[in-house]
Amino acid sequence: MYLFYIIPPMLLMVWAQYQVKSAFAKGMQVPARLTGAVAARQILDASGLTNVPVVETQGYLSDHFDPRANEVRLSSNVYHNQTAAAVGIAAHEVGHAMQYAQSYAPLVIRNLAVPAAQFGGGAFTVLLLLGVMLGSMHLMLLGVFLFGGVVFFQLINLPVEFDASNRAKQILPEMNIVDQQGATAVNRVLNAAALTYVAATLQAVLTFVYYFSQIAGRRR
Repeated sequence: MYLFYIIPPMLLMVWAQYQVKSAFAKGMQVPARLTGAVAARQILDASGLTNVPVVETQGYLSDHFDPRANEVRLSSNVYHNQTAAAVGIAAHEVGHAMQYAQSYAPLVIRNLAVPAAQFGGGAFTVLLLLGVMLGSMHLMLLGVFLFGGVVFFQLINLPVEFDASNRAKQILPEMNIVDQQGATAVNRVLNAAALTYVAATLQAVLTFVYYFSQIAGRRR
């Protein structure tokens, strides 16, 4: 029964990650007018975010916006390359910086939910194991409810990521950073990345549903 719940999102995640790598590799072959770093800088400046730095970070596809430091961090492939994939990912991270500057409601809620998701994810495993060892349905049920923090984080993360991608898809052609071919490549990369967020959310939701239904069934 557990495999019935967990295998579909796992397969979707594997397929989504393959799609991301494939779209990224193809997008890296499509030229753009600017490098990822320069594109990010120009979009930030055009949005009035001249105080947000763009820095290089280590790792493959490790690009992200850090709200604590208020800076856009781009992996070396994205930072230095003058391709549609590079500027697409850079623009997506700039989209998060724009959300942060505008106090975009889903982003604010997501940031507030981070501690609950981190605590809930760890507490879920501990309480579930303790509940099984001690034969306590209350501990297991508490663990499942705390795991709800992870589910909530994943759900609120979807509009945050989709909005950042939509901003990138709109602003890159508007600023003539990519042509029509480049815009198509950007869409493929960002749409593939969106699948990974959907897969992660589906996995969290189905995990919650499975354990809750199992524990609730035993209590009856």
